[in-house]
Amino acid sequence: MVIFGAVSIFGAWAEAKVTVSHAIALRGEPKYKQGFRNFDYVNPDAPKGGGIVLHDIGTYDNFHRFALRGIPVAASSNFYDTLMTGSDDEIDVLYGLIAEKIEYPDDYSWIIFHLNPKARHQDGKRITSADVVFSFNTFVEKGVPQFKQYYKNVSKVEALDEQRVRFTLSEPDKDLLMALGGLNVLPKHFWETRDFSEPLTTVPLGSGAYTVKDFKLGQYVVWERIKNYWGADLPVNKGRMNLDTMRYDYYRDDTVSLEAFKAGEYDFREENVALYWSTMFTGSAFASGRIVKEEIPHDIPQGMQAMVFNIQRPIFADRRVRMAVGYAMDFEWMNKNLFYDQYTRTRSYFQNTEYAATGLPGAGERKILEAIKDKIPPEVFTKAYEPPKTDGSGNIRENTRAALALFKEAGWEIRDGKLVEVKTGKPFEFELLLYSPTMERIAIPVQKNLERFGATMKIRMVDTTQFTNRLRERDFDMITGGYSANAYPSTGLKIVWRSDYLDYTWNTAGVQDPAVDYLIDGIEENQENAAALLDWGRALDRVLQWNHYVVPEWHISKFRVAYVNKYSRPAVRPKYSLGLDTWWLDPKKEAALGAR
Repeated sequence: MVIFGAVSIFGAWAEAKVTVSHAIALRGEPKYKQGFRNFDYVNPDAPKGGGIVLHDIGTYDNFHRFALRGIPVAASSNFYDTLMTGSDDEIDVLYGLIAEKIEYPDDYSWIIFHLNPKARHQDGKRITSADVVFSFNTFVEKGVPQFKQYYKNVSKVEALDEQRVRFTLSEPDKDLLMALGGLNVLPKHFWETRDFSEPLTTVPLGSGAYTVKDFKLGQYVVWERIKNYWGADLPVNKGRMNLDTMRYDYYRDDTVSLEAFKAGEYDFREENVALYWSTMFTGSAFASGRIVKEEIPHDIPQGMQAMVFNIQRPIFADRRVRMAVGYAMDFEWMNKNLFYDQYTRTRSYFQNTEYAATGLPGAGERKILEAIKDKIPPEVFTKAYEPPKTDGSGNIRENTRAALALFKEAGWEIRDGKLVEVKTGKPFEFELLLYSPTMERIAIPVQKNLERFGATMKIRMVDTTQFTNRLRERDFDMITGGYSANAYPSTGLKIVWRSDYLDYTWNTAGVQDPAVDYLIDGIEENQENAAALLDWGRALDRVLQWNHYVVPEWHISKFRVAYVNKYSRPAVRPKYSLGLDTWWLDPKKEAALGAR
């Protein structure tokens, strides 16, 4: 619905178009129109009941996912509902959850959320605009620093009445309006007497569909669906959250957790280790059909899994050094000997999307890149980026020559078989920080190839708590981690790459580059111009690729899953996820399983 209101512009009066809607899309129109009953990828008649046992690796020490320290419990997002929520078969489209509708002008300078009068916290108290205002202000004042930075253009938040909240922006920004739709709504009456920045070892009051029923801190947690959850029949929830309970058991080691799965200790596993998938998903439970092993193809955008340099460390400040280290990864040999040829080398920060930069830049990209020509690697204009390749034999003589040439350009040379800095004689040594034993197996071949260069990579294994703390403090040379998938170039990329977000965990590599800032700003300014965004996104991809902030690893366009054969799922899978929250416990399958 569209309405019009009078607004004053430089003393004159003009008509501003105001949209009132159940949904908002960053580009185009929402797939699901007003009055829709459920998402296409759910079974709206799925039975409710039963449970599922899942697993996690490591430990947890609190229930507060927004604390400034500590490790939150698995699935901690279950505690709170958001104002709006997305569907898993669209990108950047939001539909009403706590807010039943929204209104905003065509210049995107403000947004009003109309709260559903039925919305309730988990104690039955009504969710009001005061909760929303409190939540936003709490995140700004006491939450993680990047929240305040990201929402700095919100100039005012006000409760118009009990059911309406208005956010006003200092600079019009549709993407930011949509980001506000993702605000977690906290119960004011619970949090106003507690320190929001500190971890919480007791179960908090939430506004979502699940709360913690039972737990042993650091060992397991049992989530239970609230029987009278107010939003169960909303269109965005229909056919979802079908299980009454979800239990997460914690394991220190992935190998042990796999054996526990095969022994029937938990019900579902998505496998990320090729060796395990190819050799260890066998045994009587698979032969009898008690456990189903399945590969589900998809074309979902892929993240940049990688070995990430901390370029704030002097040893990695030079791009040529980072490029040289990249020659130590013999992916073709690793894929053949370690991964059973299951993977494809990742080369883009927008893998599996149209925004991935391939070939040489087109006219639109060149125009963007010419403005920063003196600040970016020259290869951006002359070469199509590809990670180093080998014949897979393990012979990396050509890679070694190329690496040593780059090291020489950067001021390093071989002395007595060791790579040292020419000026100081300091050896080339750094530490790779890991928390998963499975990644150590992958790191060792890179370590051995670096030895051929005369370089030393020490592998340091720590637990998840130490890893998280060192990541937050930027106390590392290199980690195995990477960057989450980007379906398109969004304004959220500034948290990951822009200079003024250096001190935040998401800027893992520690990038402070005016050229990258320029590209991120261009992406932010062109969110609604599809053709321009395509050029800006590909230009950013090229600059990131050729700056060698990471050593790219690999990806697979399949879900590798195994699960106890007592669950069913809808005939249609959501385009952009596995859709586990749409599965249900099938009484017939469960009965058949028990009869075996």
